Amino acid sequence: METTATTIITLAERPDLVDAAQYLADAAWPEFMMHDRLVNRYWMRLYEEFPEYQFVLMDDQSERVLAMGNTVPLACADDVSSLPDGGVDWILTEAFEKSTASAHDGHCQFALQIVVDPGLRGRALSGAAVRAMIAIGKQQDCASLYAPVRPNQKHLYPLTPMERYIEWTNDDGLPFDAWMRVHARLGARTLGVCHESMRIEGTVGQWEDWIGMRLPDSGEYVIPLALVPIRIDRHRDEGLYIEPNVWMQHSLD
Repeated sequence: METTATTIITLAERPDLVDAAQYLADAAWPEFMMHDRLVNRYWMRLYEEFPEYQFVLMDDQSERVLAMGNTVPLACADDVSSLPDGGVDWILTEAFEKSTASAHDGHCQFALQIVVDPGLRGRALSGAAVRAMIAIGKQQDCASLYAPVRPNQKHLYPLTPMERYIEWTNDDGLPFDAWMRVHARLGARTLGVCHESMRIEGTVGQWEDWIGMRLPDSGEYVIPLALVPIRIDRHRDEGLYIEPNVWMQHSLD
């Protein structure tokens, strides 16, 4: 496997790289994933209020941004069983709708996303980005890194319940899912499903525009790159996608 020499740069150190980081992130997701209202309300505040927790991996030779990641500090869970059924949306709500003091004085790190340039697969950058995230958490004296992981092969099995999917393993006992496997190889343990990590709502017409297909009747539809089916109600002119993710924990002690 080809590897690339990289440097971890936080966006507190290089705020001029925010646009490059966001360009990479925006280009990585299907259109419908860009319409979580809560994410859109708060996302850019990550760079203003928690820049030391946002990072890029830069190629040492070309100074090209190869990967990026977003996290925030929050108070640690009393125990792992108390983690919520929410994921990304819950993290942002805790960070920006609760007291500012509790957010900044948190002793755990909560991941929001890691994005690797899709043209650079096969260079071990996914693992390097997770290690970068872990390194930032340790630098900030966080006790654990909690991640609502979006399994990157679940969209191929949209009708399989997430609870069942995360039990699948390869012959080596590691998770079947490639992205979960990256985390597991770096010491993460799987805690369980967060069933409502993201909530994306729109009119039927908006959904048809977002996914490029007709939705002629009410009911559930399997759409490209969604982890579970979307639900369409033509009488109410509503479409709803509630995405489940998987809580995984890295100890930073």
